[in-house]
Amino acid sequence: MSKERKDRGNVRSGVVIVILCVVAIMLAAANLATGAVEIPLGEIWNIITGKGGSDAVWELIVMQSRLPLIATAALSGGALAIAGLLMQTLFNNPLADPSILGVSSGSSLGVAIVMLLLGGELGTLFGTTVGGYVSILAGAMAGAALILAALMLFSSLVKGTTMLLIVGIMISFLASSAISLLNFFSTQEGVHSYVIWGLGNFSGVTMGSLPLFSMVILFVLAWSMLLVKPLNALLLGSRYAESLGVNLRRVRNVLLLVTGILTATVTAFCGPIGFIGLVVPHIARLMLNSSDHRVLMPCTMLAGVVVALLCQFVSVLPTSVGIIPINAITPIVGVPIIIYIILNRKKIKYFN
Repeated sequence: MSKERKDRGNVRSGVVIVILCVVAIMLAAANLATGAVEIPLGEIWNIITGKGGSDAVWELIVMQSRLPLIATAALSGGALAIAGLLMQTLFNNPLADPSILGVSSGSSLGVAIVMLLLGGELGTLFGTTVGGYVSILAGAMAGAALILAALMLFSSLVKGTTMLLIVGIMISFLASSAISLLNFFSTQEGVHSYVIWGLGNFSGVTMGSLPLFSMVILFVLAWSMLLVKPLNALLLGSRYAESLGVNLRRVRNVLLLVTGILTATVTAFCGPIGFIGLVVPHIARLMLNSSDHRVLMPCTMLAGVVVALLCQFVSVLPTSVGIIPINAITPIVGVPIIIYIILNRKKIKYFN
């Protein structure tokens, strides 16, 4: 019976992975064909297959704008989804997400210092456009690194994951308070620029910066896949995990580091993207009806890709009035799922 149940689980996970891959490809194609400029599908196909397009502008839009946008959305969705899954398993809390540790707030604080306190003056070192982008990116990474270093320090001082969770929340509150003060004393233009950045978008990664962004995300995602065994052990409880030879402090530090790098990288390039890390792991669990990280990790990553590409596709639909911010769409997708999970948590098997 156990073997039969295992076989059914393998078949289900295989079907889910295939469905997610097909949907992801369809959404990527839809994003490629949708935008402010109408480009014939045949021309898009010729451009991406290397045959060249009849219009140089169309080729520029597809290769320099839409393709990096799709790649960024897919990588960001997968990264945030995995970060959320790691946090929910580490803290044994179904409502944990990457932002709960304060890493996103740290990135936001770094950007706030650049935009609001320094007024973007760092950008004058390199030129207005490029320098402004570099300074914002540097500020976001520096803020996230500072918070991550503080979390690693507290992780060595605090034994329980619950206390570490509280520390992360307190750090997040402090960062938010500092951002509020900077907003209060800043100029109207600075506040407006910071608010726009905080709405989140996947267009912040250019073709030039895409290789760096991709290498960091893919390397850390591959690293996270090596943590399947300790993550499954944590599902059984900390004492049982220790009896299996899991070094809880070491695993906790590695999970914090992996989550911090994924969250910091996405936030630095795309702004603070909400709800994906919180909701997507639940979508994957519901589809699999399992919490086994051997199948849950790849399904969560693919589900994150699908959700991010879906949000990106919705954001560009009303082309006549501009692009809708991503953070205006993710709650519409995420809130109903979270409410459903809360109301039906007693019936959902992976909670029990």
